[in-house]
Formats: sequence, C-alpha cells, structure tokens
Amino acid sequence: MTKRDRLNADDIAAGLADLPGWSLAEDGLSIEKTYRFKSFVEAFGFMSQSALAAEKLDHHPEWFNVYNRVDVKLTTHTAKGVTALDLALAARMEAAASPACP
Repeated sequence: MTKRDRLNADDIAAGLADLPGWSLAEDGLSIEKTYRFKSFVEAFGFMSQSALAAEKLDHHPEWFNVYNRVDVKLTTHTAKGVTALDLALAARMEAAASPACP
C-alpha cells in the first residue's frame, strides 16, 4: 500500500483518533476541521506554515479563510477518498496550529 492508496473506514478512524477536532465528512471521501484563531494574522500564519508542509508532502488542502477562521478539507482526488497523505497533512496542520489555537 502506498501513501496515495485509499484507506478503509477502520484505518481512517484510527488515524482520526490522533487528530483532535478532525472528522470524516458526510460524503466519507474527505476529512475536515475548522480552526479558529485569535486574529487574522494568526490564521494567516497557520496557513503559511501549512502551505509549506503541504508543498513538502506534494499534497494540498482545500481550505477557506475568513478573518480568524480556517475551514480545511483534505482528500486525495486520485484515490477518490482519504489516504495516508491526508492524515499526514492533518497532523502537520495540528502542529502548525498548536501554539496559536485557543
């Protein structure tokens, strides 16, 4: 199995257990989380750090930002579902958010 192979429901659940606030989307094809920060600058800093991690993984998020909120959705389009890359990027986003998130 490669990092880009679609995970089964048990593997996704196990991966999400280590990612507080992340959940499987209703469609079952992506994982998602909403981050809230103290300011736009903190939200933007999180997005900048996450972008660098995404580039290193060659795996990019779907996200939306308004002021201090960042909505994130991760999926692997080629696999038509959640893969190990999605869980890896979510873990790196958690690390990027940890100093700033309330």
